[in-house]
Amino acid sequence: MIQDLLERFYAWQIRRSCRYIPRHIAIIQDGNRRYAKGRGLGATIGHRAGADKTEVMLDWAHELGIEHITLYSFSTENFSRESREVNELFGLFKDRFLKVLEDPRVHRYHIRVRMIGDRTLLPPDLMEAVEAAEDATDEYDGFFLNIALAYGGRNEILQAAREIVKEVRAGKYLPDAITTETVSHHIDSGNAIPPVDLIIRTGNECRTSNFLPWLANGYESTVYFCAPYWPLFRKIDLLRGIRVYSQRIEGRQGAVT
Repeated sequence: MIQDLLERFYAWQIRRSCRYIPRHIAIIQDGNRRYAKGRGLGATIGHRAGADKTEVMLDWAHELGIEHITLYSFSTENFSRESREVNELFGLFKDRFLKVLEDPRVHRYHIRVRMIGDRTLLPPDLMEAVEAAEDATDEYDGFFLNIALAYGGRNEILQAAREIVKEVRAGKYLPDAITTETVSHHIDSGNAIPPVDLIIRTGNECRTSNFLPWLANGYESTVYFCAPYWPLFRKIDLLRGIRVYSQRIEGRQGAVT
């Protein structure tokens, strides 16, 4: 009880110190398997605990006024895991996308759900669930939740380059007329979501793992690495990341003035 009170007070203090709230936060949800392993449990338990934490975190984000959350849920590199674990993850993703259809918070907060990533790599039943969630929330604009599945930043840029080359050959573009806006239009994430203000990675890993290079690295987003595994992520950890972002913006403004 006392610890809860102290954490709430500390969270309040951090929030007071944040003059700027990021519009778009991208989260690398790392540590689900290590969380489970440390408790002698299977990886599936860790992934489910992580999915539950995601739902709690969305409430925090909405409360803080964040408009866009992008979650790195499954990378193209994750296909190298054991097929059993991959299939269990796909089943979990399917369940969560279908849950969107009946989740009262989705409709109360007007959350628009969208997937970014290579859709051709996902099984048909999962894609049906993804498209059902996207269709059900297509008109919402109160909050934007982007789920990165079968996603790889270099692959995304490669696919965009191939599409641009096709259009140059078809006469739609002249090579000298290609701009950053042209590339953004052809990049899946760039065509759907704004630049990333803050990347948070859990699990004590200090790397961004090929996540949203065009929208994050290209716009010099703030990066915050923290130790807790994703299932143990707290509101305090989210606020600490936001504080780092806010301090960076304040420092920039101070340098300008």
